[in-house]
Amino acid sequence: MLCINDYHTDPYFNLAAEEYVLKNLKDNCFMLWRNAPSVIVGRHQNTLAEINPDYVKQNRIKIVRRLSGGGAVFHDLGNINFTFIENTQDSQPINFQKYTLPVIAVLRSLDIDARFEGRNDLVIDGRKFSGNAEHVYRGRVLHHGTLLFASELTDLSGALNVNPAKFTDKAVKSVRSRVTNISSHLKKPLDPETFRTMLLDYMIDNYPDCQLYSYTDADISAINTLCDDKYATWDWNFGQSPVYNMVNSLQTGGGNLEVHLDVQNGIIRYVRLFGDFFHTGDIAELELLFAGTPHNETHIRHKLEQINITDYLVNITADELLQVLLG
Repeated sequence: MLCINDYHTDPYFNLAAEEYVLKNLKDNCFMLWRNAPSVIVGRHQNTLAEINPDYVKQNRIKIVRRLSGGGAVFHDLGNINFTFIENTQDSQPINFQKYTLPVIAVLRSLDIDARFEGRNDLVIDGRKFSGNAEHVYRGRVLHHGTLLFASELTDLSGALNVNPAKFTDKAVKSVRSRVTNISSHLKKPLDPETFRTMLLDYMIDNYPDCQLYSYTDADISAINTLCDDKYATWDWNFGQSPVYNMVNSLQTGGGNLEVHLDVQNGIIRYVRLFGDFFHTGDIAELELLFAGTPHNETHIRHKLEQINITDYLVNITADELLQVLLG
């Protein structure tokens, strides 16, 4: 088994690295890595329905879609991620518990009663500190999990604080759980890097075939290419979202403005504007302006720059219309 102790903290790079290792290395692998503040969205989720756009923008939190299913999770440098990639049989059932045993063993050596609970969670005193997910590719299984060690729980709550009434879709929704940091249960203080070393030492001591592996220059080049072409792109992180409808409203100086959006593959199919506002131009013409536009700030703002908003709406600014369109 190759043990990769990866010190990159860019979430785009790290998610690309997982896919690269899964699809290009032939050995079983164990990986440890940390991300700068980011929200990692499940493969089948509607990204906008999982995040608080204002909060993530203000706090410069990156959004990345991963290969595996399950719900959205928050990462920061107080969170440690572990990944197992193993050659297996496609017909074998998913076994989340198997890959969490090393984590539980290390925590119990610290006198922490960690337990596997439910479908894919690790808990301490009934509070979640680890979510796990899996993805199977051509006889190789990728299992990865989060470990909340000393994360900023305020950022976790803020980044994932979404109004569920805004979106109607068939995407998988995240289930919010009561969470806790491992550091809150330690008998003696421990920093994230020391805990990370303990996990790596456990693997080396208990897996006789475990050998340390560092990415080659060729590995880094290929990972960066995958990062640029896929994981750092709007198309992957937002455009891959399932079909969804969004309803949002804003009280403006010109009255209440309510928008209904239909979006497919991240592209706006139609917009409908409702409210008690006054208008000067044809609202249907304004609605048609956004059809075929990617549902993101850059493209919507570009469309708004092509018109004079006062030709359509009274006492409502372009920035207010942009805000309500983005959700």
